[in-house]
Amino acid sequence: MGRIRDPSLSERGRRQIEWAERHMPVLLRIRSRFARETPLEGVKIGACLHVTKETAALVRTLEAGGAEVCLAASNPLSTQDDVAAALSEGGTDVYAWRGQTEEEYRWAIDMVIRSGPNVTMDDGGDLTVAIHEAGAAEGVWGGTEETTTGVIRIRALEREGRLAYPVVAVNNAATKWDFDNVYGTGQSALDGIIRATNILLAGKRVVVAGYGHVGRGIAARARGMGARVIVTEVDPVQALRAVMDGYDVMPMSEAARVGDVFVTATGNVDVLRGEHFAVMRDGAVLANAGHFDVEISVGEIREAAREVRRVRPNLEEYVMPDGRRIYLLAEGRLVNLVAAEGHPSEVMDISFANQALAVERLVAERGRLQPRVIGVPPEVDREIASLKLESMGISIDKLSPEQEAYLRSWR
Repeated sequence: MGRIRDPSLSERGRRQIEWAERHMPVLLRIRSRFARETPLEGVKIGACLHVTKETAALVRTLEAGGAEVCLAASNPLSTQDDVAAALSEGGTDVYAWRGQTEEEYRWAIDMVIRSGPNVTMDDGGDLTVAIHEAGAAEGVWGGTEETTTGVIRIRALEREGRLAYPVVAVNNAATKWDFDNVYGTGQSALDGIIRATNILLAGKRVVVAGYGHVGRGIAARARGMGARVIVTEVDPVQALRAVMDGYDVMPMSEAARVGDVFVTATGNVDVLRGEHFAVMRDGAVLANAGHFDVEISVGEIREAAREVRRVRPNLEEYVMPDGRRIYLLAEGRLVNLVAAEGHPSEVMDISFANQALAVERLVAERGRLQPRVIGVPPEVDREIASLKLESMGISIDKLSPEQEAYLRSWR
């Protein structure tokens, strides 16, 4: 079952997965326990995730626990075809290949729904929303959500009283939010920009739209490479944080005139639009680090340009009527997964440990959780962090009984 691009790529995919797993010791430790205890025996999992070597490590962990996994991609351009081939060869139902059309992308998600999942795993909310729109939530015990964008969408379902099953907001776990979003996206977004352009960041004005966890990580990494960083924000608290962190803060209408590289990280629509394209400098580079391809108004820049051509893989040149050239990366989609390989395995080790334990919890507490967005318990965060530190050979202090008593006392 399943549909992939090329089964002959499976050997290369296996090597990729092996490389990822060498850098994911926490997840492998969970896999070892799952293999002994089989807590997911007979459970059908429907997943809509970026099909990368790290995702393959997660899928193999769930399957070691006894689960059957049906997997679709959460982005038409993020699938690593060799990894999809390796998973398919190993018996996973995979409906994913790089370069899917919108229709093919939706079809793949529909195939996951038709597999009759007991648990859903989502990255952006497309699977969860599709299940609710199709009225196919019967038999689903619970789900997980990996991203900020997805949690926002699922909370909207909850507010409207339409959420049919509990969803664990894996994104909101401290060991996901503060590491995957900050360090993972911070590094991998710049990796994608550099791979697509091979430009020097040192000395350039890099405009980061949004100063949440993702924007914060991108800004820090860009500054570390010598860029002069400008932050744009709509939230005064986040803007103040950016100022206190030493960045220039201004409206996008001003930043558009001076920026060399623009990176959107807001989760909102039309962050870069026609009025900004009209004043950008010749050679400006545009990249998106948000989940959906809505932050850069591709339609507006395409309509304004007198000529469009592909200069390099994942890099399109838009020639404006006055001769200025603006460069769009990855078609406005997630630059780190389209133009690069996504987050480093070491970071996804932590995130996917959360995913595996969240699925185990949903199965163990089947029928006892209300249909709402639920968090990851703090003790799970601490367990994952402890395991990661241990794998890195790092030990930390422990509170003495007297210190614990002091912290519990009101006196």
